[in-house]
Amino acid sequence: MSKKGAEIIVNSLENHNVPFIFGIPGAKIDGVFDTLADHGPKLILARHEQNAAFMAQAIGRLTGEPGVVIATSGPGASNLATGLVTATAEGDPVLALAGQVKRSDLSKLTHQSMNNAALFAPITKYSSEIQDPNTLSENIANAYRIAKTAKKGASFLSIPQDVTDGKVNGEAIKPLATPKLGAASDADINELVKRIKEAKLPTLLVGMRASGKKETAAIRLLVEKTGIPVVETFQGAGIISRKLEDHFFGRVGLFRNQPGDMLLKRSDLVVAVGYDPIEYEARNWNAEKDARIVVIDEVPMEIDQYMQPEVELIGNIEKTIEKLSEAIENYHLSTDANHYLATLQAKLSHNTQEYPIKQGKVHPLEIIDTLQKSVSDEMTVTVDVGSHYIWMARHFRSYEPRHLLFSNGMQTLGVALPWAISAALVRPNTQIFSISGDGGFLFSAQELETAVRLKQKIIHLIWNDGSYNMVEFQEEMKYDRSSGVHFGSVDFVKYAEAFGAKGLRATSKSELEKAIEEGLATDGPVIIDIPVDYADNKELGKTILPDQFY
Repeated sequence: MSKKGAEIIVNSLENHNVPFIFGIPGAKIDGVFDTLADHGPKLILARHEQNAAFMAQAIGRLTGEPGVVIATSGPGASNLATGLVTATAEGDPVLALAGQVKRSDLSKLTHQSMNNAALFAPITKYSSEIQDPNTLSENIANAYRIAKTAKKGASFLSIPQDVTDGKVNGEAIKPLATPKLGAASDADINELVKRIKEAKLPTLLVGMRASGKKETAAIRLLVEKTGIPVVETFQGAGIISRKLEDHFFGRVGLFRNQPGDMLLKRSDLVVAVGYDPIEYEARNWNAEKDARIVVIDEVPMEIDQYMQPEVELIGNIEKTIEKLSEAIENYHLSTDANHYLATLQAKLSHNTQEYPIKQGKVHPLEIIDTLQKSVSDEMTVTVDVGSHYIWMARHFRSYEPRHLLFSNGMQTLGVALPWAISAALVRPNTQIFSISGDGGFLFSAQELETAVRLKQKIIHLIWNDGSYNMVEFQEEMKYDRSSGVHFGSVDFVKYAEAFGAKGLRATSKSELEKAIEEGLATDGPVIIDIPVDYADNKELGKTILPDQFY
């Protein structure tokens, strides 16, 4: 017996154990929504397709399996673009489905007709338009598999309306076994052991592809056994556990003036594990072009004049690290190396008393200190892009992988609240925190209604200064003035209340402590508006002088 294309689409998603599908309906894809009313993944109706794509991206990052997003034709499809380019750039698997006009209208200038597949080809791993209802399931199976294969990213399928409504003979394809990589060769691993033992100060630079659960576990065992110091990228946050905190030397990203930069410069062997240049280009941490680099990854490194690895160990990261741990014996850092590392550890600490506090405003480090005391290891913190993201990446500690989330490839505004919504779906019995500036919050603030509708435990902190401050302070560094960064004020407490959430305001550290305490006791979303003192942002953009490396 034949089935409608829409039924096969939903059956295919069911066969791939897709738990959620995010999106907004429309005429060209409503057959799928009609089917979802009876069975299939749980539909999370969003307020904007871009935010739905962000939600799917977060599912991909948190679970390793593609998050699924669905939209209608025309602007419904094109609104997915920012979310999909962010997912592809940042290594998060997503499967996006979008409606299209009937096949007979594809060459006409009809309502909502555009070349969907061409639009998404440059910003996804795979982009195709399905022309035959009988190939629906195989297209979904292939797109799903491509999205989750290294380097992970987004796959896009355009589905004409008459394909969705058409008849299909046969059943939906069930998922096949995912091809698995093995470890790097014994010869390469033994050579790396030799290089590590010869080095005076080897360092692990761990990135986005090293932050899966299995990869993290393997790295922790290696660090525990050898004591090799570790620098995380922003997307590598949480790889080093609380137990191994003495081996953590900060995160690197955006500006070259962090303790992690000092260590990478001093190191005579940088072992880059799951590191992607889009996180923090090698020209930043290897500006002098003199670093000795070895790569452990699933995919070959992109080579340029600043990134020229001596050896690349390509294969399964977890298995390669495990074999490396087994092969390296009787290894200890030298006394000189340990002395230098102790001086770096001191640079990682911060003291809020060093900064003058403005009345009625809260310093970034006060916010971070307060938040740090409130967040336990199982909680998830999602961070938007802005000045707050630099402060958080440098100073907020996280001890579990993919529990502190940053957009550090595209640096996309508006991700924090949609990501928090997905985190609350994946981790329903934990408290979720999300953080944004007042500018970035309004990129996706309409999804507050989604969080309220889902009754989610999300506390969202708005660092409020009335400007696009991350742009502002960088403009001032370049031009001694800023332009196009200031806007009018918004009463975020009333905004939250209008959506059915709780709205609070904190103008001091003590008020913030009480607001978070109240938020933790509240069922449902809470917005905390925090007037922030960004007077010390100029310190974020300073460049380390060469003599500071030694």
